[in-house]
Amino acid sequence: MYLEIVTPEAILFSSEIDSMSVPGVNGEFQMLNNHAPVVSNLKEGTIKIHIHNQTNIQLDDLNGKLVPDTTDDKILTLVINSGTLELNDNKAIILAD
Repeated sequence: MYLEIVTPEAILFSSEIDSMSVPGVNGEFQMLNNHAPVVSNLKEGTIKIHIHNQTNIQLDDLNGKLVPDTTDDKILTLVINSGTLELNDNKAIILAD
């Protein structure tokens, strides 16, 4: 699936990914390829981006907010205060704060 993470300051991430986990208002949930369409509000927490099978990651993180997970360098993490997620046709957009 394709993921784009946008903040008021910049586009932090824009690339193909394998899966992701997000902090939904009713609990954390994960999305894989061909997931059903979703629109969800996000609460304070950590977005985990799984990039295990990807070779061309375009990381446009100017502020150093995306960091590799301490247990697995093929997982990128981003701490957010809140946000909104839309996933449709294997394209996800996260508007994060």
